This record gives sequence, structure tokens and C-alpha cells, in this order.
Amino acid sequence: MGKFGALSVIFDLDGTLVDSEPNYYEASRQTLAEHGVLDFTWAEHESYVGISTLETVASLRERYGLRATVDELFHATNRRYLELARAGTHAYPEMRKFVELLAAEAVPMAVASGSSPEAIEAILGGAGLDAFLRIVVSADEVAHGKPAPDVFLEAARRLGTDPADCVVLEDAAPGAAAAHAAGMRCIAVPYVATQADAPEFATAALLLRGGQTEFTAQSAYTWLTDPVTSD
Repeated sequence: MGKFGALSVIFDLDGTLVDSEPNYYEASRQTLAEHGVLDFTWAEHESYVGISTLETVASLRERYGLRATVDELFHATNRRYLELARAGTHAYPEMRKFVELLAAEAVPMAVASGSSPEAIEAILGGAGLDAFLRIVVSADEVAHGKPAPDVFLEAARRLGTDPADCVVLEDAAPGAAAAHAAGMRCIAVPYVATQADAPEFATAALLLRGGQTEFTAQSAYTWLTDPVTSD
């Protein structure tokens, strides 16, 4: 079975593989501005990191007392986001390198994301990661999004892997909670540094408090092959 045994690796997408949050913020900001909310800040957006677009717009609708339906807000935000994503989404260089290292060892990989299938396809294609990551699960395809374990369990099912043999890479607290609930080990790479102390991250097998600045492909690769951490 090689050095990785039965291991499979499941990646969260937004904020983990790619820095898509600026695009999500801009899409939300534009949609809210269209409805008269002109003071939506990046700091406010950070509280929605790791939550699906549908749940985000539902919360924003309630928060700002918007008259538009959740469906209308979702489609407007998603349309803007897809335009921004196709125009350019930055893949983290060390994450790209990590994917390539795993692919070279034929480690099964998947993406499990709160984004729509259309958004996942646009991002992976635009970032040039679609050749490596062909198995993708959207929260739209399961009953419950993160922090429920549904997306990760469905990814394991499609990979044909026992959840206990899966390692998840996540940037957000709801995702770390979902991985734990799925019975999977988690490498947590917090997108928002101030959230590193969130109790959900305490369940991670490896917590990189410095986020992407601390993550390197080689150190993650070494951690996975270490018999102590891979038990």
C-alpha cells in the first residue's frame, strides 16, 4: 500500500486551497449595496468564513432586515461571485505543492466545500487544480452543511475510504467541527488568526496557529508519513 497506507486526503476549498474570501466579500458587499446596505466591512465578513453562501445570505437578510428573499439574495451573490472567481482565484502555493506531492504518491484526494458545485468547478478550473481534484462534494448535495459532517462523509463514500482513514485540511472552525464529527483527523490552518483559539480547532490533530504563513507542503507531507501521527 506504500508509505501512506489506506490514507485519503479531503480538502476544504475556500480559504484552505484557495484564497477566495476576498471574492466572497466583494460579492456580498455588492449585493448588500444594491439593497441599500453600504457599510458592510471585511471584519463583519470574517464572521461568515466557513459558512455556506446560502446560510450567509440568510443571516445577512435577517441582520439587515432586507425585503428580498433568501433565494433572490443567494442567486445575486452567487452570480457576482462566479464572475469574480472566473476572473481569478489565487491558489496558495504551498497547498498546490502539497496536492502535487500527494498526487505523485497516488494518494486519493477530494474536495468538500460549502460552495455550490458551479463555484467549485469555476475555482478549481481557474486555479488549475481540477486535474488533481476530480472528486468534489458541495454542501448543496447533502442534507446539512458544516459543522455537520455530511460533506466529509459523502467525500469518504465517493473515495471508497473509511472515514477513520481520512485526513481533512480546513481553515474554519465549522469545518474543523465537521471533520471531528465525521471521525476524521484534521489539519487546521486557520484563515482568521484570531479564531485559532476557537474550541472547534482544539479537536484538530494538527493546528497551525499561523495559518497559511505556517503551512508548508513538506512539513504536512512529513506529518502524514510519521508513524506516530498516522496511527
